[in-house]
Amino acid sequence: MDLARSLRAEARRSNERRLLVLAGDRERTRDRAADALDAADVARDETTILGPEPILDCERHEQSRAGELLGRTRTAVVLDAHDELRPNALGTAVGAVDGGGLLVLLTPPLDEWPGRRDAFDETLAVPPFDVADVTGHFRRRLVETLRVHRGVAIVHVEADGDTVESDGLTDPPPRRPPEPPALPKDAVFRPETYEACLTDDQVDAVYAFEVLCDPGHAVVVEADRGRGKSSAAGLAAANLALDGTDVLVTAPQYRSAAEVFVRAGALFETLGVDVERDRSDTPHELAVGGEGGGRIRFAEPAVAVQLPDDPDVVVVDEAAALPVRRLEALLDAPAVAFTTTVHGYEGAGRGFSVRFRDRLAESAHAVTDVTMTTPIRYAEADPVEVWAFRALLLDARPPAEQLVANATPETVAYRRLSTADLLADEHLLREVFGLLVLAHYRTEPADLARLLDAPNLSVRALTHHGHVAAVALLAREGGLSAETRATMYGGGRIRGNMVPDVLTTQLRDEGAGVPVGQRVLRIATHAAVRSRGLGSRLLGGVRAEFADEVDWVGVGYGATPELVQFWRANGYGTVHLSTSRNDTSGEYSAVMVDPCSEAGAELAARHAGWFCDRVAAVLSDTLDDCDPDVVRETLRAVDATPDPGLSEWEWRLVAGVPGGAAILDTNPAPFRSLTVCHLVAPADEDALSDREERLLVRKVLQARPWDEVTAELEFVSRRQCMRALGGAVERLTRLYGEEWVQEELDRHT
Repeated sequence: MDLARSLRAEARRSNERRLLVLAGDRERTRDRAADALDAADVARDETTILGPEPILDCERHEQSRAGELLGRTRTAVVLDAHDELRPNALGTAVGAVDGGGLLVLLTPPLDEWPGRRDAFDETLAVPPFDVADVTGHFRRRLVETLRVHRGVAIVHVEADGDTVESDGLTDPPPRRPPEPPALPKDAVFRPETYEACLTDDQVDAVYAFEVLCDPGHAVVVEADRGRGKSSAAGLAAANLALDGTDVLVTAPQYRSAAEVFVRAGALFETLGVDVERDRSDTPHELAVGGEGGGRIRFAEPAVAVQLPDDPDVVVVDEAAALPVRRLEALLDAPAVAFTTTVHGYEGAGRGFSVRFRDRLAESAHAVTDVTMTTPIRYAEADPVEVWAFRALLLDARPPAEQLVANATPETVAYRRLSTADLLADEHLLREVFGLLVLAHYRTEPADLARLLDAPNLSVRALTHHGHVAAVALLAREGGLSAETRATMYGGGRIRGNMVPDVLTTQLRDEGAGVPVGQRVLRIATHAAVRSRGLGSRLLGGVRAEFADEVDWVGVGYGATPELVQFWRANGYGTVHLSTSRNDTSGEYSAVMVDPCSEAGAELAARHAGWFCDRVAAVLSDTLDDCDPDVVRETLRAVDATPDPGLSEWEWRLVAGVPGGAAILDTNPAPFRSLTVCHLVAPADEDALSDREERLLVRKVLQARPWDEVTAELEFVSRRQCMRALGGAVERLTRLYGEEWVQEELDRHT
């Protein structure tokens, strides 16, 4: 109790956080947590428990619901890790504690904890592995960081008394009051706006928002948590609304954007402005100036992308948590702002920087970028933040550019990186994880635990003078028991076996889980050495290593034309294209396989054939909005030689279209078969232009309206578009039709 009191006093004095670890018996540590918070004078209504039981009379959530804390601050968060420790929940708990507050971690005895298996470990035990195969490396490393970092108190709670291993007190020097931020001299927003800012960073961010007064602008604000980016957006939104602007705010959930409304409301109050609220406690709309005045209103992302009531400005809070396609749709607004977390505790959200930033740059908006680094909710160099960033590798980075700048396929070494290798070399671990973060749209703290503990995962890399130039994360899949395959076939979800799962459940192939494979979960090449063949070199090394051990190497990813070309060039063939878009990438996912054995070849051939048989029907239905270039490349990557298989009557119908004697709408099926045949295995790759192939995809396979296809492919008129389609059909008919079909064609052309 004395220690908790001292920790809280020091935290308040320095405006930092402190971490109190209570290790030992479940019930004793829970009792000590209550005593510690009472001694530290932490009110129950300022406390949240993340754990399975209400051990205190305060707010409580399961660790799986830790996201309820996003966008909020608490004086204390108690994380009960006896039954499980979810790394994402730990990161979220850290981010929710305010300056002067405490994070209390309840654990089993620290020396025993890494060797115990818990509920989170069970999620890592994917078939055919069980929980006994899961290692405890993540928690062992976590314990090591707890024992060496400043600001972390460790108390061993035992039956015969408590033992303090570390008091966590840092005795920080007195802090000088921060200088008030400098105010911009040529600001358009009201002076009270900038007087409400707490840091120079926040002033700069609000000032950047001023460009939104005029259409055609976009603002991107990037920051770690606790830097005040949502507050800056709220101050700016209030000014825009006061000038009659309709501001639409969206975020993954309202709670993520609540601070925008809080700060806007506070500024209205400071200015003495009357505001109409749709609700008193959690307003989703603030209106000023009566009819015709401005307003700030919230809409869920699914609604916001429709730009309801034509807003003048859209503010997207926590943009990195939204799918890329939704972010793209919001670019249709006259002016738009995106705030995003750089090192998010719930996931780095790299989709925003990996893909969306390119699309933003290509848009009609002039882009203003702002980065915020100074914390607002707690002091700079807060020891708990420093600990969390190291423990969860939230700030992991690839190696510096100059260290790998000269890497080529000839200079790099192919390396099998074991968990022991990674744990023995912190720099190597940070380089590997930093590249993996960049490879995916959403990397979470849990991914670090999977990397270190999951029995089905392995890491391969290309190193240049010891530094990681490219990395691949692999997952063993397949080799499933008859019982497991039957469960999967019956609709049961089997963790960690994506390729067998898709082929079994969706495509009804119960035998797909028998062959063993290695799936490439993620692959990344350092930005300084891309387009040099390193990715292909790494995949070649993976195949050479595993060719005699597995039946196939596979991959599933959000398909773009460039990515499909890359995988096809490395020997992977399409076996599936998903019928719904990936929530994170916003793309349709392709599943591709490179067979390594006879069993793998049989599996790939079977599904390639089935794909050819069904793809035309799917493209005219659920995939009718798929990018035509994705369709073209996906079909070109199918390892099959389909036969059009047209009947005599169907050939007569097809032959009659070029000369106008017949029409496609009479029966699109034979045209689709002919198109699929050509795109998968063209008899002449130069027979059609890219535009003609896109035309066949859009009109024949996806059945889009003539006027839509005419406009999209930039034909002068619908008539010209129809003639172009007739010309393409004529060339395909001459390529694939027998002699009598050619004669039929000549009768009408």
